[in-house]
Amino acid sequence: PNPSPTSLKDFTCTCDKDASVQTIGTAATCEIDECAMNPCGMGQSCMDPDTSYGSQHDFVCTCDSDPTITKTDGPATCSKDECSADPCGVNQTCADPNPSPTSLKDFT
Repeated sequence: PNPSPTSLKDFTCTCDKDASVQTIGTAATCEIDECAMNPCGMGQSCMDPDTSYGSQHDFVCTCDSDPTITKTDGPATCSKDECSADPCGVNQTCADPNPSPTSLKDFT
């Protein structure tokens, strides 16, 4: 490119993840994977159905423990069974009456 005042808009934009996507004189249309930064957190999987530029806030978080619990554009509220870690020990039975992430340490 020639950085003279007569050669405006002769810059090239290239997508970081796909160098084959380039434009001259304007921004390139790059894909955006919203799941790349793990927005759902531990115990959840993320799916971005449309990674095209302009299609944002459409990722879906799904609870690993219960795939029927999902949320679009943010972490899902997954249940947490505190008994799954066997906190009571040998020869004891654990019961978690309210397996929700907001009701912790209520197992018996």
